[in-house]
Amino acid sequence: MNAGGATDTGLVRERNEDRYWIDSDRGVFLVVDGLGGQCAGELAAETALEQIRETMLAGELSAEERVRTAITRANNHIFETAQRDMDRHGMACVLTLAVVENGEITIGHVGDSRLYLVWDGAMRKLTSDHSPVGEDEEAGALTEEEAMRHPRRNEVFRDVGSQLRHAGDDDFIDIRRCRFRPDAAILLCSDGLTDQLTEAEVRAIVERYDGDASRVAAELVDAANDAGGKDNTTALFVAGPLFGNRRATRPRFAATRVRNPVRLLTGRAAFLTYGLLLGMLLWAVFRAVKG
Repeated sequence: MNAGGATDTGLVRERNEDRYWIDSDRGVFLVVDGLGGQCAGELAAETALEQIRETMLAGELSAEERVRTAITRANNHIFETAQRDMDRHGMACVLTLAVVENGEITIGHVGDSRLYLVWDGAMRKLTSDHSPVGEDEEAGALTEEEAMRHPRRNEVFRDVGSQLRHAGDDDFIDIRRCRFRPDAAILLCSDGLTDQLTEAEVRAIVERYDGDASRVAAELVDAANDAGGKDNTTALFVAGPLFGNRRATRPRFAATRVRNPVRLLTGRAAFLTYGLLLGMLLWAVFRAVKG
């Protein structure tokens, strides 16, 4: 896989509270968006990254078990840290964590960061926004453009860190699975990207992929800043080995028709030839007998 990431503070915020992590060798990819203002959101995001990285690099659990354990551990560590310092009380983050192994993506998701699957000329959002505006958009009550401009766009009803959690809590971590084909790609991003760019605009940039995943991520972040840069923006792009090269997967010689030698001896044209030769032979025998 070819993976690259980019992040930027944007044109309005003073600090960048986004974080991302790439481990292509293990197929682990993470985007975190801090919440809480002041320095708290930045600390929450950094804490989540450290705890998740430590957990994902250890143990022999299944992908889902590792994802659930890592996010829960990050959640509880952030909560306990906030309880020791009232200035950080309520700090939290939202995040999307993906593990790609054995041709499958396992996604752990909390909040309104997103993961998109790009395959066969289409881009599909695999995560659901845990926010009132996100739910209305997915239900069709709001268009994409209306949701992007909505004053409650940044509100979320799930986060990592505001209360103690168990890995199996029903209203905590969304787990999704999807096949990951060699000619597919995924995009993980914070809401700073999708609040500024439509899915069509994002897809247009992704489709310019030329083998450099870092360039795609940087172009997405730059485009979000060009569109206003109202928030921190992070993009993490992961391309399969055949992504962007679908037309080249069929060998040139596959278009060459190989004739069946048995059919050459039994086809209609062969029988016409046999008939002509037989007729000539009979005529020659008839002439010889008559002579």
